[in-house]
Amino acid sequence: DENLFVYDCSSAEKQPLGEKGQDGKGPDKGSDDILAFAFSPSGGYFALTDDSKRLILFQTKPSWECLSVRFVSRRCTSLVITAAEDKIFVADKSGDVYSYSITEPKADGKLELAHVSLLMDVALSADDQYILTADRDEKIRVSLTKAPYSIVSYCMGHREFVSKILVIPNCPDLLLSASGDSTLRLWQYKSGEEVHCCQLSAICGPQATKPDQKYTVSRITYCCQGGYVAILCDSIPTVYIFQLDATAQQLLYKQQISLKHKGWDIAFQEMGDLWILQEDKETPLLLYRACDGQWKAVTDDKGLQKMSKYIQDNWTVFEG
Repeated sequence: DENLFVYDCSSAEKQPLGEKGQDGKGPDKGSDDILAFAFSPSGGYFALTDDSKRLILFQTKPSWECLSVRFVSRRCTSLVITAAEDKIFVADKSGDVYSYSITEPKADGKLELAHVSLLMDVALSADDQYILTADRDEKIRVSLTKAPYSIVSYCMGHREFVSKILVIPNCPDLLLSASGDSTLRLWQYKSGEEVHCCQLSAICGPQATKPDQKYTVSRITYCCQGGYVAILCDSIPTVYIFQLDATAQQLLYKQQISLKHKGWDIAFQEMGDLWILQEDKETPLLLYRACDGQWKAVTDDKGLQKMSKYIQDNWTVFEG
């Protein structure tokens, strides 16, 4: 489809003044900044939450359409859509996870589980059987999705907050986690066993901007074709690429891509192309493709040129 879909959150429905939310409190004034978003595994649905505590659901096929605007109890940190595409799980700053129906897009949310500290990320197993939650107090909890009060295991080992978690799509028993302790870890999450720990300081050291630099991962993306993992760290303008050795259950460092500007986001396409969004109006998007075992920049791609122009034309939106 040659047409780009644009949705302006500032035009979305707002919670009426005086109307109480699910937490029994009235609305507080928030911005239209998007706090978290996710596609469903098939790409058929997209959901976002914003600073005004709205949960906005879209269907993307056969064309983009807003299905509902609902209001969450508290500002959210992360969300995930089930593989069955029937629910959205939303984690918030108070440590709660609510589920929201997709099949009933106007229905209120249901409280599913709670932590005692702020939740940083939420993930699901590929078969929707397990829900995994990561919090500010170093813990990763694994629960049954249909009975979240039933805790299967804890993945304990990080020494600081857990910033990101990802169940490896084509190795569904493995969990990848990142933390403020500057490590990436692999887990057999059903048993809570740590099987690999990668010290990012040993790899990222030359790019450190100060001697006591921490390597807190802000973005993780994974490509099933080849088992590649790419990460971005806070305050470091570099993308680091690893490859998962599923047999040995280890991450092998492969390459780094130095950026001239702050990296905002990264994403793999299904066939392995790596897209990088950076804070530079002149070159906002970069595209890298694997060639002879190395990731090399691509500049003559029509999709890259089209999306770069769109971002440039709407730069004030991206710049915030």
